[in-house]
Amino acid sequence: MASRVTFIGAGNMAGAIIGGMIDSGFAPGDITATSPSDDILAPLHDRLGIQTATDNAAAVAKSDVVVLAVKPQIMREVCEKMRDAVQARRPLIVSVAAGLPAETLEHWLGGDLPLVRCMPNTPALVGAGAAGLYANANVSDEQRRLATELMEAVGLVEWVDDEALLDAVTAVSGSAPAYFFLMFEAMEDAGATLGLPADTARRLAMQTALGAAKMALSSDKSPAELKRNVMSPGGTTERAIEHLEEADLRRIMAEAMSACADRAREMADELGQR
Repeated sequence: MASRVTFIGAGNMAGAIIGGMIDSGFAPGDITATSPSDDILAPLHDRLGIQTATDNAAAVAKSDVVVLAVKPQIMREVCEKMRDAVQARRPLIVSVAAGLPAETLEHWLGGDLPLVRCMPNTPALVGAGAAGLYANANVSDEQRRLATELMEAVGLVEWVDDEALLDAVTAVSGSAPAYFFLMFEAMEDAGATLGLPADTARRLAMQTALGAAKMALSSDKSPAELKRNVMSPGGTTERAIEHLEEADLRRIMAEAMSACADRAREMADELGQR
């Protein structure tokens, strides 16, 4: 049975998920995006053929799934204005907003609702995302399957049983694209220092990262084993890895990711009090 899905918010992440859904078989006519601005909605309608609306409550009244895709700072106002419509319809709520706990969102929407929190990342914009999902106790198996389908349309999905683990997901994948972008910067600079044109070093670094990720995802070997397979005794790779280990890269990454998770918890406290 087809499910009617409404996106509250029509920004880049919503557009990426909608595009992925359509590519994976969802009917455009079953998808609605809302925004106060027709200028934002018109391109989505023209490009993807979906329904659009400026009235959140009216759109919710016809929906089986409601995806909350507005900025966390305005989420409370948005939720409270459509609370009655949500309570009357009681759809599955999927939030892709960072930092807002399920209990807070459910409270703003009137309570006792099936709700999934999703921590996506920006590579979803190119269909290569990685998302962590958490479901509250009101979510049925069928609704869990549907939430998986929505997010698998733009990448990998992993479920966690404890909502607190979404802070770890933020550290491992949500914020992590920036870690790799920093690595690309550093490798580009180092390549230029070694004599390569900067744009050549950049392309080589990025393509190598893509290839390494594809190898790791398609292999049943651990990253540690894959690393050893590239390292010849006394060779160039071994010398580079020894230097990274001596510089304590593992500790640096652990501390950076711990700081990221700590900030995610702080933001949840701050946003939940608004």
